[in-house]
Amino acid sequence: MVRAGLSAEVLARGGAELADEEGFEAVTVSALARRFDVKVASLYSHLRNSQELKVRIALLALEEMADRVSAALAGRAGKDALAAFANVYRDYAREHPGRFAAAQTPLDPETAAASAGVRHSQMTRAILRGYALEEPDQTHAIRLLGSVFQGYVTLELSGSFSHSAPDPQVSWERVIDALDSLLRNWPAQASEGVADELP
Repeated sequence: MVRAGLSAEVLARGGAELADEEGFEAVTVSALARRFDVKVASLYSHLRNSQELKVRIALLALEEMADRVSAALAGRAGKDALAAFANVYRDYAREHPGRFAAAQTPLDPETAAASAGVRHSQMTRAILRGYALEEPDQTHAIRLLGSVFQGYVTLELSGSFSHSAPDPQVSWERVIDALDSLLRNWPAQASEGVADELP
């Protein structure tokens, strides 16, 4: 018998809490059943398997981050918007490390297109338009920002910056300064078809 009050949404939130407490890799249907004190079989009325559970947690995390970024960006532009976006990303990761890890889950094209990931892309592009970047440089810049933010946060969460000076917050602020400078001085694209000749 299915326990009253359980749903795919409730289970996704329970899985997200489990991910934050135990790590995203610890999230399984069996672990979630223990958390809710129900038999594993009762959860299969709502979830097909652990992979579906992890995808639902990823979608929840993307939605939560998008909502926070949207609120943080209101009325901001340029470096102010860039810093607000970056700080939401970092703060969310430190507050919800399991959810942050879940948000990196690869999604199939249909699921990705219907996810809040689209909002993340739209908001990032809005920031980059403030730097007068057009395609294809917008896409290059989006990939750069994602790489820097995810890389920094992942290293920070693993403790990589905890044994040396300066404080990680100081470095983070300097990273934002450097990214702002780069975006304001984005290098011109080399002419296509022009190759350097060997001597």
